[in-house]
Amino acid sequence: MSKEQNKNTFHHVIIEAFNKGNYDVLYEHFRADYIEHQFGLHPTIEGFIGDIQFLRKVFPDFLIQIEDMVADEDKVWARMTAYGTNQGGFMGPPNGKSFQATVFDMCRFEDGKIVEHWGSPDRFAILAQLGLLPNQQV
Repeated sequence: MSKEQNKNTFHHVIIEAFNKGNYDVLYEHFRADYIEHQFGLHPTIEGFIGDIQFLRKVFPDFLIQIEDMVADEDKVWARMTAYGTNQGGFMGPPNGKSFQATVFDMCRFEDGKIVEHWGSPDRFAILAQLGLLPNQQV
């Protein structure tokens, strides 16, 4: 597969699975034995679906916007912005607070399918914006 096809696959996964809740694309674009490297995510497609469903439940307006994407050989890197409002109860009761955070992802492809995924969301920024960190005085 070409670099452009890999980029299109990555884009399709973000838009369909994360932004629209169409999880069938994960079966279409991930190899069943893919390797998950992001801390806290489940290492199976079924578990990954559960992870996304959880995000979409606690942040019903959850959205990921791709800001930059680069492909080289068998890898695609992306810098994205994630948005959401705590309406479903995240680490406590819903508090109506919103976040905007940077996410960096990288996927490795074989034969047009994702076989490895690394992700690094700015979890500290998310927790701070949602008011889930203790107040600190400087």
